[in-house]
Amino acid sequence: MLEVTNLSSGYRNNEILHNISFKAESGEFVALLGPNGAGKSTLLKTIMAFIASTSGDVTIEGKSIHEWNRKDLATKVAFIPQESYQQFQFRVEELVLMGRFPYLNLLQRYTKDDHKVVNDILETFGLTELKDRYLNELSGGERQRVFLARAIAQKTDILLLDETFSHLDINHQVELMRLLHKIHKETGKLIILVSHNINLTANFCDRILLLKDGHIIEDGSPESIINPTKLKEAYNMDFEVTNNQVTGCPNLIYPGINE
Repeated sequence: MLEVTNLSSGYRNNEILHNISFKAESGEFVALLGPNGAGKSTLLKTIMAFIASTSGDVTIEGKSIHEWNRKDLATKVAFIPQESYQQFQFRVEELVLMGRFPYLNLLQRYTKDDHKVVNDILETFGLTELKDRYLNELSGGERQRVFLARAIAQKTDILLLDETFSHLDINHQVELMRLLHKIHKETGKLIILVSHNINLTANFCDRILLLKDGHIIEDGSPESIINPTKLKEAYNMDFEVTNNQVTGCPNLIYPGINE
């Protein structure tokens, strides 16, 4: 579904990504992990063609990203950035309904089917009672639920999230990851998530791309990636790893104050 081939990109004269290649298929839940500056966010933005590549290509369903027009691309890929801002205030229902915009023709209004899609998603995300509230009246966790709901309303096959939950407290991060995991299992979407929470991604994702200095240094399952040797290579830090007694997934034990 998504193929990245020998991709390099950066900002001005500073190349951030160097010859990145990987494939991702429907039904995968992929985490991009790595230290600050590794190129995780740059990779998502280059996949979306928000940043121009200096070499290589990205293809979706075998078609280069540069051959897609933005409206058609929005029916295939939904992207949620680190911070989502609204210049004007909209109600929750209006914001989620915007996810249906790529399916409208010129001068066409939203249909009954569009409103049904949105109402169902509002129910799924626990936003029905908040649908008439304005965005600035919501908590951080509620706002992120709205932006995720809008992305799901696009009905795309691919969902890209760039540290979307990183500034939320742990209960909201877990809540939204559970929602994502449920959607992933029910729809078979390809989800690619940039995160700094290694334990959370290990518990929910089925594949990890570990980045460092603009390169993919490891690609595999959480069981193969979450180990002290590979993590030290990426983060230059010693970790201990144990199995989560609830999920059975590998989780980190962070060095203490006396280390």
